[in-house]
Amino acid sequence: MLDGWARRKLDPMLDVVAGRLADAGVSANAITVVACLVGLAAAAAIASGLFVSGLLLLLLSRLGDGLDGAVAKRRGKTDLGGYLDIVLDFVFYGAVPLGFALADPAANALAASGLLFSFYVNGSSFLAYAVMAEKRKMTSEARGPKSLFFTTGLAEATETILVFALCCLFPSWFAWFAWAFAALTLYTALSRIVLAVKTFR
Repeated sequence: MLDGWARRKLDPMLDVVAGRLADAGVSANAITVVACLVGLAAAAAIASGLFVSGLLLLLLSRLGDGLDGAVAKRRGKTDLGGYLDIVLDFVFYGAVPLGFALADPAANALAASGLLFSFYVNGSSFLAYAVMAEKRKMTSEARGPKSLFFTTGLAEATETILVFALCCLFPSWFAWFAWAFAALTLYTALSRIVLAVKTFR
């Protein structure tokens, strides 16, 4: 829901940095991999109870996630780049709730499991829709040029980052945030399934 707004705010800054990185010969794929590694470091910090460090690493990771696309626009997009981008995004999204579960299993494990379940359902609805859309030669510019068809929803990347950030700032409230966002994510998946029924019938 907020991804379009966030892109309009961040893209000018990302484009400047991306231009310098591209001129220096840095590849989009390298940025994608490094961003994922930083995201895994964020999850490890969270699992260790270092929530402020986890937040800073988390935000740095997502900055890299925005930079890889900006660099790809300058150096040329590839199917491998698009593939790595989506797969490593899901690695990051799964690692952070796992970090909170490891930080306090008694308080967080069940809520983290619920959140991961919602991510699983939402991710499968997103990717399956993209496959069917590609089969029908459908296109979308709702979130800018992408390597695959993007459907929008209430729970997108920006909302996920905001929730993760809130969990880092208020770790004792993780379970409440996780259950609430799981419900929002499942609603997003359900709305996409309804859209698929209308579109692909």
